[in-house]
Amino acid sequence: MTPTTWSAPDRWDRARLTRLLQAYGVYAALAVLFVVAAALDTSFLSAGNVRIQLFQVAPTLIVALGMALVIGTEGVDLSVGAVIALSASVVPLYLGYGTPLAVLLALVFGAVSGAVGGTMVAFARIQPIVATLSLMIGLRGVAELVNGNSAKPVMDAGLLSLGSDRFAGVPLMAWIAGACAVLTALLVRRTTFGRQLVAIGDNRRASKLAGLPVRRVLVTVYVLSGVLAALAGALIVGHGAEADPAHQGLTMELNAITAVVVGGTPLTGGRVRVLGTVAGALFMQLITAVLTQHNVHTSSTQLVEAAIICCAVYASQERGTR
Repeated sequence: MTPTTWSAPDRWDRARLTRLLQAYGVYAALAVLFVVAAALDTSFLSAGNVRIQLFQVAPTLIVALGMALVIGTEGVDLSVGAVIALSASVVPLYLGYGTPLAVLLALVFGAVSGAVGGTMVAFARIQPIVATLSLMIGLRGVAELVNGNSAKPVMDAGLLSLGSDRFAGVPLMAWIAGACAVLTALLVRRTTFGRQLVAIGDNRRASKLAGLPVRRVLVTVYVLSGVLAALAGALIVGHGAEADPAHQGLTMELNAITAVVVGGTPLTGGRVRVLGTVAGALFMQLITAVLTQHNVHTSSTQLVEAAIICCAVYASQERGTR
């Protein structure tokens, strides 16, 4: 009788485990971090601390949502921090005409900035990192010329309430960030534009041959990124009660990219994980908060964040392999 050969399912199990970790790892890590933080410090769960964390993560999340759309097309937007600075310099100039108009004009400036970057990428075929890097440098220079090198106080009650008020105990900034996340998710999952965005990120050449409006989609995602960055800039000004383009928005592009990558959106494009981006932004915010609350030196905090980013990039590359 011929003996039957038994094949251990180890390889299949490892592949399945890898897929599960790639799909749900950030949520599991966020839950574990939350439990550990609460166990180490009971005040971590206090309403005051939760509000502080929401205030701090809201602008990063808003910017990260726009960044996720750009990365979904296999691009990157390094100009978002400078757009925040530009928004911070524009908003105070028009507060005399009312808060809504001032914020609207800031969003228009953000849209124009994004359109310039998107045009360079889509029509001039400049590498996204080069196009947006040049914008990052130029826009911050413009912002500092408009506002000056010193911080200027902002006393407008409408803008201050937008950045500091609460609704149902939750910061208004967090509600705005949540609304942006819902709208972004609907855009990606429920619209033709979202499907085109993912297809272009997956294979731009094939998308062009299939007749998709590649250039229009590319310009649009950079415009959306600019608008969201400008919105974050207005909220930052309202929350801090000052306009300081020389310092506001610094490193925001790195924070946004980190949130997107940790949340599972591959740098190779072709996928946008909106909920993962939300979880990634919260995870990185809590990591920083927990280490800071326990007096961990800044350099050590940076090392921890760097290790997390490396692991996330490796996982996203595995997930994004086509």
